[in-house]
This record gives sequence, C-alpha cells and structure tokens, in this order.
Amino acid sequence: MGFQQGLSGLNAAAKNLDVIGNNVSNASTVGFKQSQAQFADVYANSLTGAGGSGIGIGVKVAQVAQQFTQGNITATNNPLDLAINGGGFFRMDNGGEIAYQRNGQFQLDKNGYIVNPTGAKLTGYTANAAGLLSTGAPAPLAIDTADLTPQATTEVNAVLNLDSTETALTAPFDMNDPATYHSATAVSVYDSLGNQHTLQTYYVKTGAGSWDVYAANDGVAIVGSGPNGQVTQLQFDSSGVLTAGGQFSVTAPVTTGASPITAAFDYTGTTQFGSAFSVNALNQDGYTSGRLAGFNIGADGTILGRYTNGQSAVLGQVVLANFANPNGLQQLGNNMWSETATSGTPLVGTPDSGGLGVLQSSAVEDSNVDLTAELVNMITAQRVYQANAQTIKSQDAVLQTLVNLR
Repeated sequence: MGFQQGLSGLNAAAKNLDVIGNNVSNASTVGFKQSQAQFADVYANSLTGAGGSGIGIGVKVAQVAQQFTQGNITATNNPLDLAINGGGFFRMDNGGEIAYQRNGQFQLDKNGYIVNPTGAKLTGYTANAAGLLSTGAPAPLAIDTADLTPQATTEVNAVLNLDSTETALTAPFDMNDPATYHSATAVSVYDSLGNQHTLQTYYVKTGAGSWDVYAANDGVAIVGSGPNGQVTQLQFDSSGVLTAGGQFSVTAPVTTGASPITAAFDYTGTTQFGSAFSVNALNQDGYTSGRLAGFNIGADGTILGRYTNGQSAVLGQVVLANFANPNGLQQLGNNMWSETATSGTPLVGTPDSGGLGVLQSSAVEDSNVDLTAELVNMITAQRVYQANAQTIKSQDAVLQTLVNLR
C-alpha cells in the first residue's frame, strides 16, 4: 500500500464532490444538464510493455460527462418562454459567435429581437412582409411590430337560397324602394387603403328560375353590364340548381382616394328552393390594416402574429440544432455551449423534424438534477474520501514502524 494510491483516491473523490456540488447548486437552473464524474484505473507499464499481475497505482478522472436527458417541463406565463421536448438546442447569436443552449427563457430587447437574459439573440428563419419564410441561413429573430398592410377585396363568395315561391316583378328596380326587389344582402369590403365599404346586392325575380342581381356600394348604385343595369342574371333549373350567371365581377368606385374595388363574385352552391330567402355563407378576402396584438409560437417553431383586424401573419420560425456527440460541446457558462471538433458539426432544422424535439410555448425545461440521488452520491463520495485518507494514515503508520526499527 503506497501513498500514491491514497493520494489519487483523495483527488478523485474531491473532484467527484466538486461535480456533485455543482449539480446541487444548479438544481434550479433552467435547462441545466447534470454532470457525472467518470473514473479510470491507473497502471504503470514496463519498458517492454509486458504485463503481469501488477498492482495499480491509483485512479484518475477520465471524463466529466454531462447527462443530456430530458428535464421536467413547467408552465409559465411568458409566451416567449420555450421548452424543448426532445433532442436539440436553441441556436444563439452571441455577439457574432454562435452558441447553443437548452434554457428557453427569452424576452424582447428594445429593438424587438428575441434574446436570452445575457443578450444573446435567438436565431431562426425570418419572414418577409408577405409572411414567406427565408429558409436559407438562420438569422436573429425579431418581432416586427409594424402595422399589417391592408388588403383590398378581390373576391366575394356567397351561398344563398332564393325563394322560388316569390312572384316575378315587372316594375323597374329602385334600391330605395323595397317594393321593386325581393331580398338583399350586404357585405363589408375594403379598398386598397384599408377603408371599409358596404357592398350591397339586390335580388329581383323576373321569371321562373330567373333572378336579376343589382349592386350598390355605400348606397351608390353600381351600373352593371345587363340591359337594365343589373350586374348578372342567375339562372336555375327545375331542381333549383344554379346553372348560369354565378360568376361575375363588380367594379365599385370609392371616394377615399384609393383604387376602385374590383371584386369577383362566386355564387357556387346558391339554390332556388321553395323556402324563405337565406344567406348560408357570405365572405370576402379583404381586410383593413391592423396592429400587432400578440403572438404565439407553435410546436414547429412558427411565430404567428395576431393583429387587431382579426388577421394573423407568420413572423418567423425558430430553428434547433443537434450534434452527433453532445458531450463534445464546450461549456461557455451562462447555460450555453459551443461546438468543437469532438462534438461534430451542428445539424440545423425546424422543430419536430430530423430527430429534433418539439417546442412548447409558455413553458421551460427544468434542470435534470435529481436532488435525492445527488445527496446520496455526496454521502458515498464523502465515505470514499475518508477511506482514501485512511489508506494514507495506515501507510504512514507502517512507514513509522520501519523508521523505528533498530
């Protein structure tokens, strides 16, 4: 029994205690991955390399390996908090240097970028004004708070039922005289500046299965191409099915300085049955401008903005990165790692693809440290330290006996 074995055992046990202490101190650190001290025995080799049943000369710390197991997920009230359920790391732009982390506690900085508590920017695929993602190289993600550009109405879809029991009218149509039409509808439409207008349509039965359709915008009649100024004539067969006149266009002048509204109408599905007039569907594709009211992040990392005009738009998409050997990553502190030659190159992709995990918004991944297990490990490491100290004490007693020989 020599001093070397006991001393190496003391050093190994001390380092093991350091690892355990670091795990315990980070038990509440979001996204922290616990470490494990791994040991290897040490033997002295002869010059010829021949081995026998030689006695080892102690122990060494072979590696301090992090355990990249999944931590528990805890819900939060911050929509920018993100938890990765599965493999992968957030890809961060840390002042021009790319780093990686599992901690999903994010916030917006003064410029609208999504950043972590140290100011590193979350990266992903950015979106243009039309909501199309640029899926080339990831770039820092920012939330665009500009107003959503209005969209002029170009299509109106209507599904109606016109009452076949109505009596045909012969009096000239006058939108101010309800006696000259059977029924009417109104839909809000928008010009190129996002101003809202009311587009009205009037229905006049002129014969069996034949209905003239007239239109007006904001109470101003629109003169159609029909002989009496109608915009179209709907034709139905004896079964009440629409056979002609269901697709037409209307151009409505506006007085707001915007371009005239040109809308294509589609009455597909409209019927003429022996029941009261009804509007089963009436919608259009325009909208006014809107301010960003909020946003959420989907499981695939898509950032979807919600606007005050009821519309939504894609603002970007978070990407994740994974490595062939995560234990080869270099720890940088602040819950971040950097790639090394040992870790391999990062495999970047969208969440829930290529083995990457899914994202959960308004949630964070807790540390994967098991406090109960760490406290037991601490007791074991302490006993190992004491045992190695005892070997040194015993060796000292043996040496003292030798010194005292006469």
